[in-house]
Amino acid sequence: MNADVFMMGEFEAVIPSDRLYAKNHMWAQQTDKGFRFGFSAYAVRLLQDVYFLDWEIDAPCEISPKQEMGSIESKKAESVIYSPCQGHLEQFNPSLLNDPSAINVDKYGEGWLFELVISNPDFLDAAQYIEHLGNVWQDAQRTIKGQMNQ
Repeated sequence: MNADVFMMGEFEAVIPSDRLYAKNHMWAQQTDKGFRFGFSAYAVRLLQDVYFLDWEIDAPCEISPKQEMGSIESKKAESVIYSPCQGHLEQFNPSLLNDPSAINVDKYGEGWLFELVISNPDFLDAAQYIEHLGNVWQDAQRTIKGQMNQ
């Protein structure tokens, strides 16, 4: 797998170059039907140890950009999952509902979240995503340090 690396302090976030990325830290990989989405290594590192996943909408359906789709809980955070773009939601990864740990151990494989059919994909390539990470990493570090000082 060809990949670049973004350093999150002492931790590596591997960013495969065979897929695209949304600014909400999801990867997108084209399939026969549309695009399969999952969390990037950057997102998984910030979440740490995902243990709960819940979808608030049912597939199949139309979704809007930034639409609330569900929620995720981990060792470090509880977060809302937002749609990375507009499209037709085909399916959720059924195996994650019973055991979302694949997000932790195989984020670019069996840990995929959902599949969308998209008419106009507008995502970042790996190099653009790493540049984006460089811009947001400083804010993330301040947030992390703020949580540690509470």
